[in-house]
Amino acid sequence: MKINNLKVGDLQCNCYILEINNKVLVIDPGDEYEKIKHELNNKEVLGILNTHNHFDHVGCIKNIIEDYKVNLYNYNNLEEKEYNIGPFCFEVIYTPGHTTDSITFYFKEDKVMFTGDFLFYDTVGRCDLEGGSFDTMKKSIEKIKNYDRDITIYPGHGRETTLKREFTNNPYFN
Repeated sequence: MKINNLKVGDLQCNCYILEINNKVLVIDPGDEYEKIKHELNNKEVLGILNTHNHFDHVGCIKNIIEDYKVNLYNYNNLEEKEYNIGPFCFEVIYTPGHTTDSITFYFKEDKVMFTGDFLFYDTVGRCDLEGGSFDTMKKSIEKIKNYDRDITIYPGHGRETTLKREFTNNPYFN
């Protein structure tokens, strides 16, 4: 699977475009629709995955749905289980803490997780916004600790990391 990371909007949200054989899923299209649309050129868009409903992660969802006639997959219509959309197979993991609707997408075959604002390089997402809870965040961290450490983490902002690195360097993992 090819992973293209576009940094969009004032908050530099990571919008990921996942591609297998010219078929794509878009994760968190937060802003700058023309920039995203340019990357989708001549590709078959299969759907949108959304990690949580903060403004910087959802700004272009309506545009993509209207232009490509695809579905949005998020906390409102996904359970904690495995899904297949075209050639993509992923697991949905509920990871509340930053928000009540935070979810992580785990692509086991590729050993990658898209964590939104739940987990970042050496830290976790803010818990002081509406719907946030540090106690709930701790439970989500404990859940993620059960996964293989060689997984690459693609967060909602900033650079990627690995679960192994977070076990070693992230103070919230201790």
